[in-house]
Amino acid sequence: MTPEPLSIMVGAAGAAWPLALTMAVVLAGDQVRSRRRRRTLNERLHELRRPLQALALATSHAPSEGPDPLELALTALRDLDREVNGGEVDFTRRPVEARMLAIAASERWRVRAAAAGRRIAVRWRCGDALADVDPVRVAQALDNLIANALEHGGGPITIEGARHRGRIDLIVRDGGSLRPPRVREHQDPRRGHGLRLTRSLAKRSGGHLRLRAQARGGTVAALVLPLANAGRGQLSPHRR
Repeated sequence: MTPEPLSIMVGAAGAAWPLALTMAVVLAGDQVRSRRRRRTLNERLHELRRPLQALALATSHAPSEGPDPLELALTALRDLDREVNGGEVDFTRRPVEARMLAIAASERWRVRAAAAGRRIAVRWRCGDALADVDPVRVAQALDNLIANALEHGGGPITIEGARHRGRIDLIVRDGGSLRPPRVREHQDPRRGHGLRLTRSLAKRSGGHLRLRAQARGGTVAALVLPLANAGRGQLSPHRR
């Protein structure tokens, strides 16, 4: 094999140096900007955490009512903290009375629905069935489905329960759109995450999300979740 002339090798190395230096400068700039972004996010987290914690201490909350908006906000804040600074997402499953999750969700959104001229109600057919879930995570998933029904659907919204084959379905149903969907020229990065997050939450709960369009209009969204191995009539931890 004939060796390359020394002048060619030096010339090639010399041509590569400016590119390598440019890449190093770009990477260093990205690291500086990344540190600044992380510091800014931690500052905002700090400013959010204090008032939310103060509100949590000042607000009395009965455990039987299920997760409330403040508890959900604190959980979302902790999730953001872990995304910024590392750590595992908290996800604790336990037996929870599914009906209370549905009632709490309807209460969280009752005022918002009324302001939009809509009604939200619970229709329950599953008695005191216990789901094996993290109640806060299920509440987050239900909130995403209700918000989606308010934004894209029309008519009354119902939260229903259906029990079958060791599973329980928490169903959010709307009455169909009363207006054509708006066409957005530019995608808003703050929107469009609800169903993706809900699917992830359902999967981590040992279930899944099922979506179906109704023939007469409207959408049926079902969180299919595992039932807890509890005897009939046993009360959930919320009721003790």
